[in-house]
Amino acid sequence: MRLEHLLPGEELGVLGGVEIYRVSGLRDADRQSLVFAMDAGTLTEALESAAGAILASAKLQDGFSEMHGDQLVCERVAFVRDPRLAFSLAAQALRPNTGTSIHPTAVIAEDVVMGADCQIGPHVTIYPGVTLGDRVSVQAGAVLGSTGFGYARDHAGRYTLFPQQGRLVIGDDVEIGANTTIDRGALEETRIEDGTKIDNLVHIGHNCIIGKNVIIAAQTGISGSSVVEDGAILGGQVGIGEHATVGAGVILGGGAGVLTNKKMTGPGQVFWGRPARPLKEYLRDLARLRRG
Repeated sequence: MRLEHLLPGEELGVLGGVEIYRVSGLRDADRQSLVFAMDAGTLTEALESAAGAILASAKLQDGFSEMHGDQLVCERVAFVRDPRLAFSLAAQALRPNTGTSIHPTAVIAEDVVMGADCQIGPHVTIYPGVTLGDRVSVQAGAVLGSTGFGYARDHAGRYTLFPQQGRLVIGDDVEIGANTTIDRGALEETRIEDGTKIDNLVHIGHNCIIGKNVIIAAQTGISGSSVVEDGAILGGQVGIGEHATVGAGVILGGGAGVLTNKKMTGPGQVFWGRPARPLKEYLRDLARLRRG
């Protein structure tokens, strides 16, 4: 595919007409490969590789032209705003359109609705009452729509399961990592909105609402009826209590703990620690502990 078709909207110059068939790391690149470089050192390595086309940060263009000349720039290098993003978009465009694929060892129950171009890995279990949008990827061992963990306790201390008869709705372009579990709603629904990416070994409890384009790293646990709003980022091993809210664009550092009913707000605000608090406050408290 021509590079200009892979990256519409980028100023690619003469390089736009280059035919590219794959993306590659530097060591494995050949004349039909596309690679990327974020810094001057990596760009030098890319030029020494066999790659047919190189995406480099526009910040490197002035110095590079002075060192190597315009002819070399036109031959192999395209300067773009964000090489890593451009490389990822090119990789997506080069992926073959295989349609929905379900591994033979996956278990898909009745009353499951699945959109187009979904990829369901081996040993995935999808319970009744689950809806998947288009282009959903579910890696090996994930469990979707399992019974939520909710009980009513009587005067003698015995527990009775609260009805877990709701649904799980997953939007378009969601990716779900290996051995992740997402519970169905209790009476209503658990929802994962479009574009959210969930790492391996994540648990999302019943009635949770996860917004659009959220990132959730491995070993995070989100208790029932919590909300994570659009664009939030949750680092590894984050723990969130029930009925908590993580606001739009909030960043929770690895191991952060959010208490039950707590609301964390502020786009771009970074919270860390247990309980989670603004990063400056967390670092100040850490310094006090070190001083004794």
